[in-house]
Amino acid sequence: MTALDNATAAIACARRAYTADRHSAAFEVETRPLAALGSIIEPWRQLATHAVEPNVFYEPAFALSAAPLLGANVMAGLVWTAGEPRRLAGIFPMRIERHRYGVLIPVLVGWTHPYAPLGTPLVHRDMAEPVVAAWLDHVARDPNLPDLMLMRLFDEEGLFAAALNSVLARRDCEVKSFDRHRRAMLAPGDNRVRYFERTWAGKRQKELRRQRRRLEELGPVTLALAEDGPELARSLDDFLALEASGWKGLAGTATLDNPNVGQFVQRAVTDLGREGKVSIYRLLLDGKAIAASILLKDGDAAWDWKIAYDEKFSIYSPGVMLLAAITETLLADTAIARVDSCAVSAHPMIDRVWGERLAVADCLIAADAGVGYSFALASRLEVLRRAAMAAAKSLRDQVWRS
Repeated sequence: MTALDNATAAIACARRAYTADRHSAAFEVETRPLAALGSIIEPWRQLATHAVEPNVFYEPAFALSAAPLLGANVMAGLVWTAGEPRRLAGIFPMRIERHRYGVLIPVLVGWTHPYAPLGTPLVHRDMAEPVVAAWLDHVARDPNLPDLMLMRLFDEEGLFAAALNSVLARRDCEVKSFDRHRRAMLAPGDNRVRYFERTWAGKRQKELRRQRRRLEELGPVTLALAEDGPELARSLDDFLALEASGWKGLAGTATLDNPNVGQFVQRAVTDLGREGKVSIYRLLLDGKAIAASILLKDGDAAWDWKIAYDEKFSIYSPGVMLLAAITETLLADTAIARVDSCAVSAHPMIDRVWGERLAVADCLIAADAGVGYSFALASRLEVLRRAAMAAAKSLRDQVWRS
């Protein structure tokens, strides 16, 4: 029996070595600081265009805008094709957290932050599995990188997750998901004409029409769209002013309360606007914005990144009114296949408007099959860490309510 186990282990080891050699021949893998990626913007853009799953938050226009403020110690794993022409086939933005659990168990953690609620790496759609395998091979071999990775906030039912799971299964690597939840998404498929009939009760639609008629008694109500140039800048100013006038302004968390955040948001919106990847919708009352929303786009995907409204008009539900108008516009645009709400799970407003759901999770991965003990310990500590954070949040909320 021991001989059989040894033989099985030897075969598994040889298989992993063969896989690593094969991928090493097909790809070249390196790591660079995120802030140093300005020299590869064009191949980076090309990869984003051909990614198996788009992620606007990992595109150069957004990521390089966020890097000075939110990218400290973030590096990017870059997977290049080895042949000519040399192409960027994968980018994995991550940072090493050496004391995530209070003990020395380093983890390679995917880069997300409060302004980027999606952590799906950019991987070329024509070679997704070999690119993922090449990156895992590099992580497993590089003594400077942890063998444990925590992928943050990615669609666990998407194409990238399918490629990742396939590679992990072949490598006999352990994997564990955390914080699984589903957030609202607009993905109407072919049923666009009668979408609201499926998602909104007739009573809610009737109430929204009533609120609009009441609002129109105060002046003309119109929808404005800006996508580039001076109008985009003016629309962003309107959004920022609306955000600062509401509860975020009172809490000191509005974009305008932090000059560095304001600079990042303005740069990201401006740079994405030059590429045709941002839309700002405004609900105007007598020509003045009372609600605004920033929509980011990439290919057939979009993200409802931010929304704000004038709370003086809250009895008219201007945020819901704007979202309904935006939804009608998106339903008429067949080039957009799905829109991520970027909202929390069970959001009281958008969950009632958009009927589809995006399955999001964090995923702890062992890059190599031989790190079972470290993986098991890290899994237990991750559970405890999240439980402690949830308890602290609950206590904070109780204090705020009291």
